[in-house]
Amino acid sequence: MDSLRLAFMGTPDFAVPVLAEILAAGHEVVAVYSQPPRKAGRGLAEQPSPVHRFAEEHGIPVFTPVSLKGEEEQQAFASLDLDAAVVVAYGLLLPKPVLEAPEFGCLNLHASLLPRWRGAAPIQRAIMAGDKETGVMVMQMEEGLDTGP
Repeated sequence: MDSLRLAFMGTPDFAVPVLAEILAAGHEVVAVYSQPPRKAGRGLAEQPSPVHRFAEEHGIPVFTPVSLKGEEEQQAFASLDLDAAVVVAYGLLLPKPVLEAPEFGCLNLHASLLPRWRGAAPIQRAIMAGDKETGVMVMQMEEGLDTGP
């Protein structure tokens, strides 16, 4: 398989193994998008996300916009000239110009059997509900929250 030019968009520990496997498969990850650093720990010092730290350790440029709704952020994303973007627990809704910028669009790995448990914390919500079965889905992203074919 030919190497793809990708952006990875994710934030928590859950997303790190996916990014690691993409790199191990030989794909070119030209940018990582993650949530901005947040205050954590006893001293409440700003801490980068697990995905942010992993990307820096692997020499991948990291972007931490508060939003992707602005034209400047959307143009910067489009200028990456991507084949696709892979999204795993990123934490921001992607506007249409971002979804349409990569040649093959944006793929989302979501930790539930959609449509059940759309949105944040699907694993925790499945456990709290006593679900006997759950799973992971990959979908081509659309503008809605965890929607797409």
